[in-house]
Amino acid sequence: MSTVEAPEAPKNLDDITVYSATWCPHCQRLKKLLGELDIPFHNVDVDECEDVDAVAAFVESVNDGNRIIPTVLFSDGTTMTNPRATKVRDKLKELKANA
Repeated sequence: MSTVEAPEAPKNLDDITVYSATWCPHCQRLKKLLGELDIPFHNVDVDECEDVDAVAAFVESVNDGNRIIPTVLFSDGTTMTNPRATKVRDKLKELKANA
């Protein structure tokens, strides 16, 4: 888990934050598929957000120093990098089951 505080971290069990960019095809695909699976998410555009430096530091901290997107942050503080939408769905089910 990251020691860098996550900007715009999820607050509720069902919430996820997706750190992405408009120019990133993997980000666009993930967001489209999350929508098709009816998985709501809070999107943070890494280039357009209020605190670009804090977001970059967080993304790097959970990706071994690399700025890899999409990065998904869950309410328990865990992350996934460039996941399949079904993996995100499965993680949300796991969080609910363990609540």
